[in-house]
Amino acid sequence: MRVSHNFSAEFDDDNLIATAGLVPVMLLAESAGLSGLVDEYVTVAGSAGANADVKVGALVAGMVAGADSISDMDLLRHGGMDRAFTEHRAPTTLGTHLRGYKFGHVRQLDAIASRLLVALAARVPGLLRGGDEVTYLDIDDTIRQTHGYAKQGTGYGYSGIKGLNALVATLSTPAAPPVIAGMRLRKGSVKSDRGAGQMIAEALATARRAGTGGLVTGRADSAFYLHHVVAAIRRGGARFSITARMDKAVVAAISRIGEEDWVGIKYPEAIWDQDEQRWISDAEVAEIPYTAFTSRKKADHVAARLIVRRVKRLNPASATAEQGDLLTAYRHHAVFTDSPLSMLAAEAAHRDHAIIEQVIADLKTGPLAHCPSGAFSANSAWAVLAAISFNLTRAAGVLASKFHARARTATIRAQLINTPARIANRARSWLLHLPRNWPWQHAWDALFDAAGSPLPAPA
Repeated sequence: MRVSHNFSAEFDDDNLIATAGLVPVMLLAESAGLSGLVDEYVTVAGSAGANADVKVGALVAGMVAGADSISDMDLLRHGGMDRAFTEHRAPTTLGTHLRGYKFGHVRQLDAIASRLLVALAARVPGLLRGGDEVTYLDIDDTIRQTHGYAKQGTGYGYSGIKGLNALVATLSTPAAPPVIAGMRLRKGSVKSDRGAGQMIAEALATARRAGTGGLVTGRADSAFYLHHVVAAIRRGGARFSITARMDKAVVAAISRIGEEDWVGIKYPEAIWDQDEQRWISDAEVAEIPYTAFTSRKKADHVAARLIVRRVKRLNPASATAEQGDLLTAYRHHAVFTDSPLSMLAAEAAHRDHAIIEQVIADLKTGPLAHCPSGAFSANSAWAVLAAISFNLTRAAGVLASKFHARARTATIRAQLINTPARIANRARSWLLHLPRNWPWQHAWDALFDAAGSPLPAPA
């Protein structure tokens, strides 16, 4: 492809917009009740809190369109955006609104985010498709790196990176990709499990209100292998599947597994043996009954299953002594679970916990690319709004097409949200002229038609 002519350029068209996909997305947000929820819950005082519904809506719209800082919110004020949307606010006004938040106001946003997710699940039935049978609640934390000394709450955590810590909880099903059920920004030096029990309880309550009436399993890595995390999952009526730390008790339990109990699994480079009807693989799985947290009082002991995956070491001589001499030929990964699934199914389901890393990566390449304010409470509010924008984008993808239902946020943004259009007036209404032969025209039309349709009647 070559440029066909000599060009000049002028920014002079008042009727062009670069983000036409925001029209159906914000229609979807309004039909799910975003403005009403903000009016009901947000009580930021003074001029900073005036017209909170307008300001929160603008912040969410900017994040959906790709804004990762307060100054980026200016993208909502170009060309014909004043015709597509009403009551625009300058980035400085939006920044002042965020700085008006305190801890209690951030919790108000949490209430809005959970209720909006429930409304979206009713508005977009495919958002949590299959949740009436199987749902997974994944919880993990991540460090959002910061620089300089101006930001409140920064510190050095387990990763050795200076920044702020975000705790994330997601809901997904085998048929539906994750949505965010909880997001909380914390100090950078905090331990991973801080506040996890409360977030799990709130996320499970949100999941039930969103219609996930089947088997719910909470999954987490070894940083959350703690009694209070397991207890919170159980109190919420869910099963647990948590990576066990390789402490002395776990190593001793693994050592008691007989060699004949290991079963090969389908793993990279595995070969199916037709004669023996099994996988020949470097990865094998076995299980053993196990009681965890025996250092606590007897009422806190938890009896369940320890499912162990082992993989041959390429260089056994380099193995550390932490797993004992008997285990140096293999790397072992133990999962403590009360899942009713079979051993192989439960182990494979736990490996899918890695799906939350995709959500974290999407956030870090989107709204959480920066923590835009020096005030900790403002950054906390920004993180919750990022979760709301993520769920809106995911819902838009589900309405658009099967491909976009599972696509990454950046893909949905590039193909559906950031679609250029020219606004024209026809028969006393506004018409969007979109590019001819747009590759994702059918998906965009499906999103536009569905976002403007009435709310379906409750079951």
